[in-house]
Amino acid sequence: MSIRLIMSQKVKFNRSMHWVKWSLILGCSSSYLPVMAQQDTDEIVNNLIQLRGQVEDLQAEMQILKAEHTQSMSYLNIRKTELEANIDRKQLQIKQTQAEVVNLQENIKSLGLDSEQMIPEVLQMAAQIKTVIDSGIPFKYKERSSVIEDIMRDIEGRKVSAQGAINRLWAFLEDEMRLTRENAIYSQTITLAGEQVLVDVAKLGTVLMYFKTRDDRYGQAVNNGGTWQYQLLTDEKATQSVATLFDSLKKQIRQGYFSLPLDLSSSQ
Repeated sequence: MSIRLIMSQKVKFNRSMHWVKWSLILGCSSSYLPVMAQQDTDEIVNNLIQLRGQVEDLQAEMQILKAEHTQSMSYLNIRKTELEANIDRKQLQIKQTQAEVVNLQENIKSLGLDSEQMIPEVLQMAAQIKTVIDSGIPFKYKERSSVIEDIMRDIEGRKVSAQGAINRLWAFLEDEMRLTRENAIYSQTITLAGEQVLVDVAKLGTVLMYFKTRDDRYGQAVNNGGTWQYQLLTDEKATQSVATLFDSLKKQIRQGYFSLPLDLSSSQ
């Protein structure tokens, strides 16, 4: 009996110690809960503050980009309007010249095909057409100018009648009108850095012209105080945009949106 009692008491003691141990553990754990909850709350608050700051930074950046985009679109619209006006002006010049040619034809018919009286007027008309060529881009300038010079030389030498000269001028004006509507690539010799260089030229109507050398350098024709010059592009973005233009024209893509370096003085 004494042994069993002792064992029983020992068991009770162990159980009580086990309960005390768990009570201590639970008590300690519960004492840490408010601290841990506070730490989590502080971390969440800090994260929210950081996120709020990032959102505000992104909003500010978005407003800046939006303003820049608005300015860019406004600038492009102004350039587009000016280019369209330049194209219209070139076409109007040619149409007005064509109308004058028609009047000369009528006068020649009334005075006779070989009328000497009309030669000065025909020469004046030819000179006026040459001025139109001079004011446009230097696209195959020598070839186009030589056509007018040949007509003037032939009529001055009486190798062609006034009527014949007028007919040749009319055909030339029709070709010029076609050029105002054409976007295409041609080969042409230009003066670059004092040297004659054979290049590919991308002609956009009769207001803009870009070129590409055989070693893949790109540039544009610029009117500097009435004198046309060929300038290489140094800006990487501008160079890439002209390269895209050449690639598109070679693929027969003649319409679309192109971002190009533009010197409006060259298109006046």
